[in-house]
Order: sequence, then C-alpha cells, then structure tokens
Amino acid sequence: MISVRVLILLLFQCLCLTGFSQYIELMNASFEGEPSDATVPQGWMACKEGTTPDILPGFWGVYNEPSDGDTYVGLITRQNNTWESIGQRLTANLEKGKCYSWSLDLAHSDTYSGYNNPIKLRIWASKLKCQKDQLIYESPLIEHLDWRSYTFRFTPDGDYRYILIEAFHSEQPFQYKGNILIDRVRPITACDKT
Repeated sequence: MISVRVLILLLFQCLCLTGFSQYIELMNASFEGEPSDATVPQGWMACKEGTTPDILPGFWGVYNEPSDGDTYVGLITRQNNTWESIGQRLTANLEKGKCYSWSLDLAHSDTYSGYNNPIKLRIWASKLKCQKDQLIYESPLIEHLDWRSYTFRFTPDGDYRYILIEAFHSEQPFQYKGNILIDRVRPITACDKT
C-alpha cells in the first residue's frame, strides 16, 4: 500500500512536470552579445546561405535603443531574392495539437545602410534544424521605428523541436532591400484556458 508521503511526492512531481511542459524558454532570447556586423548571436544558428545577421546597435547606421538588455538582432532581405534566417533547438518539443502563445518585439530602421524598406517576419516550426515544416506566424510589414510587442497563438500540426525566424519580403512581385529588428523573445507558453 502506498503511504500518504509517497503519494504526495508523486503528485508534486506530476504537477512540476506538467508546469515545465507549459513553458519553453529560448537561449539568448534578447540576442545579447558584443555589437558586431555579420555575426550570429550566441545560442542561435544561421539557417540560410548568406545569413549574416547583425548584433545591434552600432553598425550599418542603426542606433535604435534595445527594447530589452543591451543588444538586439537585425535581419535583412536583398534585391536578388535572398534573405536571412536564424534558428534554434527548443528545450522541449512543441506538441501536436496543443495551443501555444508566443510574444516578441519588432521594429524597423530607416537607416540600415541602404536596406531601409519595411519587411515581414516569418516563424517556422520544424522537426529538423533549419527546416520549414509549419509556418506558425507571419507578421504584417513592420514599418514602425519604435519597438512594439507582437503576440500570437499557434497549434502545431506535428511534434516539433526547432524554430526558424526569417526576414521576408512583402508579397509584391519585386524583391527589395529591407530590414527587421528583433528583441525580447518571450518564452513559449501554453494558451490560457479562458
């Protein structure tokens, strides 16, 4: 027969495990590092050939203050139909059919060394690094110079361990030089039951 003490311990462990599965934190979610050009922030990986993100402020004419911490990341698109993307392995799987909520801060710079047009941000979930299995978020064109928080919900159609964040052109038929600034990526949480 199980003692009350053992039963309480098992119940506590179950509650703790359930709590951890509701909260997925990212490494270096505010892109902290020494400001530099063509540098992938620690904890992240380049996911497309030609990806040379910048840890800002201080390079390419970009001096916006961070929304959190000391630095943030800038991603660009180019006229030759290429763009930058970074990714990361999550600390836990996104589970198929579960609802998740996620927030991050976005801004735009109008002085990014000629890459000054507004662009979108797209976020993908995948089973393997730098893959694009499911598009979980696409922002509007980010034209504002101030930091604004964007919160979205998504439900994975599979069990995913990786995320990929990419700069993306507008849906216009021509491609152009643009930028997006990203900071303060919050932990991924289970959706509220309300």
